Amino acid sequence: MKQPLILYFSVYSSTKALAEEIARQTGGDLLEIVPEIPYDSDRSHYNALARLAKKEHDEDRRPRIKNPLPIADYDTVYLGYPMWWYTFPMILYTLFEQYDFSGKTIIPFNTHMGSCDGGTYQTIHELAPKARLLPGLPVEMSDAERGVPQRVSQWLNSIDQERKMEVV
Repeated sequence: MKQPLILYFSVYSSTKALAEEIARQTGGDLLEIVPEIPYDSDRSHYNALARLAKKEHDEDRRPRIKNPLPIADYDTVYLGYPMWWYTFPMILYTLFEQYDFSGKTIIPFNTHMGSCDGGTYQTIHELAPKARLLPGLPVEMSDAERGVPQRVSQWLNSIDQERKMEVV
């Protein structure tokens, strides 16, 4: 089986930390979704980022992705993102509009501050209906930053069990 791609978007590094742990445990390739116009990663400016995120959402904007993403080269994509205004950042909509996930397996993971996955796993299913979607992993932001290797390991094992049951 090919190595998976661990693809993530992160501003404050909590989602990045979770993505790095998943890459470490799966041996997958790690790749960040980089916006053409960077977001302010200074946490003391959180309110400004929250206002911008809400404005992007309310105006249905599609922030551009700066870097090419070799999604076609992978069968399995772990997709990570933070929760912004109870959904994922608008750059994820850009991702699904620009790249074809047909026939791929998508395994979402996200960081949040209390909203869990906010229904985004269902949104992924709607945006990539020809992809196979496996159960995601929502992790509270501060937990992700402290590290959650055992939780990631348990989640990965549960995904492996689900895959084995499908083969039977």
